[in-house]
Amino acid sequence: MNPAIDQAETLRQQQNEDSLPTSEGRMTRVVAVTSGKGGVGKTAVVANVAIALARQGKKVLVIDADLGLANIDVILGLAPGYNLNHFFKGERSLEEIMVEGPHGLKILPAGSGVQQYTRLDAQLKMRFIEAIDNLQEDFDLVMIDTEAGISDNVTYFNVAAQDILVVTTPEPTAITDAYALMKLLSSQYHQKDFLLCVNSVRNNNEGLDVFEKLTMVSGRYLDISIDYLGAVPFDRKMHEAVRAQQIIQDLYPDHKVSRAFVALADSLIETPIHDRPKGTLQFFFKRFLGVEAEQ
Repeated sequence: MNPAIDQAETLRQQQNEDSLPTSEGRMTRVVAVTSGKGGVGKTAVVANVAIALARQGKKVLVIDADLGLANIDVILGLAPGYNLNHFFKGERSLEEIMVEGPHGLKILPAGSGVQQYTRLDAQLKMRFIEAIDNLQEDFDLVMIDTEAGISDNVTYFNVAAQDILVVTTPEPTAITDAYALMKLLSSQYHQKDFLLCVNSVRNNNEGLDVFEKLTMVSGRYLDISIDYLGAVPFDRKMHEAVRAQQIIQDLYPDHKVSRAFVALADSLIETPIHDRPKGTLQFFFKRFLGVEAEQ
């Protein structure tokens, strides 16, 4: 049997046996946000959905897991003094790296232009998991902004999270790459449940068309389930907000794009977690790492 499949199945069984609440009795939901290709607006979706949740009073942590080309801090208009590269070098703790964004959102920023950490080895993963475990703050939701594509880091964070949110656009290449990513995670890592967001649509029907195409082809060739969270309309005001390094919900709170992100946040909260119990980020990562070490 493929060791990766066996590993993921063992992880799922262990999670079903032992789900842990936070110290305040809340359960932390861990969502990996991913895409088959770059340029689909994945990081903008992460930032705006996280902000929408924070504006509702949720305690949200965003982990920038694009460890070579980080940009979540740029979108949010932040200038962190340190990033995860400093942590992996042993120079700073996660507490020293963590920065606060708009509306109380917390961010663990990554570094840019350092290829060294685009593939974490087992020792670095262990240090990261132990540091996450030692964070004193509890979160309602953790969003992991993975890099685009199918690298080792991408598969690692996707398998470790409770939910996998795939972001795509209506462009044929983006749809094809989103399908390829889900196929890889399904066939090699035993992931069966996916959430879908379609960005930059002309209208709601275009988002539904993408969802129908993906469900049709996956129903024919893959044994997976795709839940449609919703779509974000294309609008130049979104590009204006990105260039201004501000959140569109703050610039144009009543705009259709802002309402779309609020609707996405609501859909995410309302969508049940498939086959995996709610648990803390520490629990999921430690379980994943423990299984990995046994291989």
